[in-house]
Amino acid sequence: MVDTGKGDLSLVALTKSYGSFTAVQPLDLTIEAGSFFALLGPSGCGKTTTLRMIAGLDAPTSGRIRIGETDITDTKAYQRNVNTVFQSYALFPHMTILDNVMFGLKRRGDKDAKRKAQETLELVQLAQVGDKRPTQLSGGMQQRVALARALVNRPDVLLLDEPLGALDLKLRRQMQIELKRIQQEVGLTFIHVTHDQEEAMTMADRIAVMNSGSLEQLGDPATLYEMPRSTFVANFLGQSNLLRAQVLDGPGTDGVVRVRSHGTDLEVSREHLPAGAADVWLGVRPEKLRLGEGGGPNRLRGIVRDVSFTGVATQYIVEMPWGQELTVVQQNDGTARATLGEAVTVSWAAAHGFALDASQDADAGAELVDERG
Repeated sequence: MVDTGKGDLSLVALTKSYGSFTAVQPLDLTIEAGSFFALLGPSGCGKTTTLRMIAGLDAPTSGRIRIGETDITDTKAYQRNVNTVFQSYALFPHMTILDNVMFGLKRRGDKDAKRKAQETLELVQLAQVGDKRPTQLSGGMQQRVALARALVNRPDVLLLDEPLGALDLKLRRQMQIELKRIQQEVGLTFIHVTHDQEEAMTMADRIAVMNSGSLEQLGDPATLYEMPRSTFVANFLGQSNLLRAQVLDGPGTDGVVRVRSHGTDLEVSREHLPAGAADVWLGVRPEKLRLGEGGGPNRLRGIVRDVSFTGVATQYIVEMPWGQELTVVQQNDGTARATLGEAVTVSWAAAHGFALDASQDADAGAELVDERG
């Protein structure tokens, strides 16, 4: 096995083409050692192809892959200190759980294989099932065995390819927490490929949002959500209300810029406005909006067209005079709920909005709602 040592994973102008089709455009990305990183995007965006190139399962068309100072671009998959956990568990049904986890170590002649395997089963909280067969375990437990089998080798990088996709919703939520706990405990670099934005934001320290083979935006979950740099990211990571608006003047002394949307003057923070923009999409997340005058200086009047009670919150669809519908999500904190057909004021703080160049498609990413899981 190539001795890479520990270090950041660096992708340098990494590209993958199949004939005339380019699956991954030139990709430059540095993934910090010991971090939990997510590659997020819809099916066909290039995230799995990128993962396969890191794993050595696909050869890049061009570009380089490095771990620390070591270039692993041209090394075989089995020579890389990189392991992959797939959605399919791929466990050996005739072997015990302990033997499954020991398998790779025994093949390499590791005389301490049993102890290492037992310790790793303890890490994933399955020490008590070492003598059982995979078919005797639930799907969630089998997934943890697959994780243990990958972790026991102490790879420099652990790749997770939609590992929770076969689990039901409740079990997926439990495994999200469990995976994050394990990553923090072992301190290895985890790279998680997923199309589920909630899953990525729950677990990852940093997320690379991919679209059509290109990197849309890179950042921590809060920054991506609060400050998307494209309509695709705004729509794919959660839900956004996007209002067409024109910038009226330069930044004021209080760091606020005035914009006009459908005849109403509104405000947005200067730092949330693209440099030099004249026409923008003014974006506000549904939970940042308030029904009533107390939410901030930005106010629009509309009619409630739908009310959906979800337990912890109530979601409203409010129709604007020009026909656009805004989604408002308000916590059920004891305040009176609006009713169907009621005339309401929708308000929000200038700091809670963001602005994007209006040359972008307002619906980009929104049509992929089913791809988010």
